[in-house]
Amino acid sequence: QVQLVESGGGLVQAGGSLRLSCAASGRTFSSYAMGWFRQAPGKEREFVAAISGIGGITAYVGSVKGRFTISGDNANNTVYLQMNSLKPEDTAVYYCAASGKYYSSIYYYTQKSEYNYWGQGTQVTVSS
Repeated sequence: QVQLVESGGGLVQAGGSLRLSCAASGRTFSSYAMGWFRQAPGKEREFVAAISGIGGITAYVGSVKGRFTISGDNANNTVYLQMNSLKPEDTAVYYCAASGKYYSSIYYYTQKSEYNYWGQGTQVTVSS
């Protein structure tokens, strides 16, 4: 079992920055791929970013490329999402997820169905 706890959300003005953290506990963290997803009111949960457990390969949804950065700290069992140049359309509940499945392609980790564990979410609100 893996437990995930997100933190770092809040209210920020457009153009500002936030860093989300996801602390993992339980089974070996370093071998898991980690992802960030978000869900705005009335919308489906969507992929934001992922990082593979081996090699640290990353993937991003197009709307956040160049603004968001996902990174992992295996020593502290934590994954981060640095969000810069935030826009009102980034407003959502952000969820951290862990996948114990191994794929050679990062593509699979863009799919929420490939994740076994989810955090409770943290609210990010960007005002215009």
